[in-house]
Amino acid sequence: MASSILVTRRPPGTALDILSSAGSIDLWEPDEIMLRVELVRRVAEADAVYCMLTDHIDSELLDAAPRLRVVSNMAVGLDNIDLEACTSRGIAVGHTPGVLTEATADLAMALLLGAARRIGEGIDYVRAGSWGEFRLDLLLGQEVHSSTIGVVGMGRIGAAVARRAAGFGMSILYSGPSRKPAIEQELGAQHHRLDDLLRLADHVVITAPLTPETHHLISEDALRLMKPTATLTNVARGPLVDTAALVDALQNRLIASAALDVTDPEPLSSDHPLLSLPNCIVIPHLGSATLKTRAAMADLAARNVVLGLRGKPMEACANPEVYG
Repeated sequence: MASSILVTRRPPGTALDILSSAGSIDLWEPDEIMLRVELVRRVAEADAVYCMLTDHIDSELLDAAPRLRVVSNMAVGLDNIDLEACTSRGIAVGHTPGVLTEATADLAMALLLGAARRIGEGIDYVRAGSWGEFRLDLLLGQEVHSSTIGVVGMGRIGAAVARRAAGFGMSILYSGPSRKPAIEQELGAQHHRLDDLLRLADHVVITAPLTPETHHLISEDALRLMKPTATLTNVARGPLVDTAALVDALQNRLIASAALDVTDPEPLSSDHPLLSLPNCIVIPHLGSATLKTRAAMADLAARNVVLGLRGKPMEACANPEVYG
């Protein structure tokens, strides 16, 4: 019997063609998040699930999926998947690291620059018809060139951000559970405890994974350690930052500004306090949003499914121990 592959949203690129080589496709057609009730119902007949970061693959879902052998997430992060539960059932879990690294790092630098140079405020100022005669004190921002960047989480994306920062002549600090000797040698990066990084950095960029240990890593206490002239950029996951604490820090100018590609909750309601703050840039989770990158992610996630169904190691498997 041909394998059945549940696809929770139509992917870009050639992903569906790749998937069709491994079995029949059960595609959720609406261009919206797949309803949970539909996901639970359809997964009962699935041998593989090709899912998005908005789909929660948990024990309840796995219990309803007796045939499931493969889960492939069209995302790098795995916070929407109970990896331990999948592993205990022998289900291989694929994801898409690497292919979105450069696009996300590009966006991180764009947001850092936007926050430092008050680009969002400048756009609003012009659109409001406020642009008049030249003023020496108009929307003065923070220096980026020759300043100090603090990268929270020196994985693939963090390293790519650090390389871009080096091009701006920035001093590079980073925090994380382990030292990265290659990055230290390449870029002169210095490893610091998070508290020290926050005290020293002019611009803090979050690229760490979301885990129980990193939830609200940037807390009220952490924000109070930062310089009042510092910027905070988050391109990782929203819950790494305590949103209420960030609102307070921005309102009271404990830090200069923030730029967020991810938020908690996500999406934000139109009346959320963050959206009323002139010193906060918020965009709708666009880290990997280039035509080339999204197609590459989709195709990699599809190849992971095909390999998984054939009993072969995936190109990017989050729990390779299932292969024995």
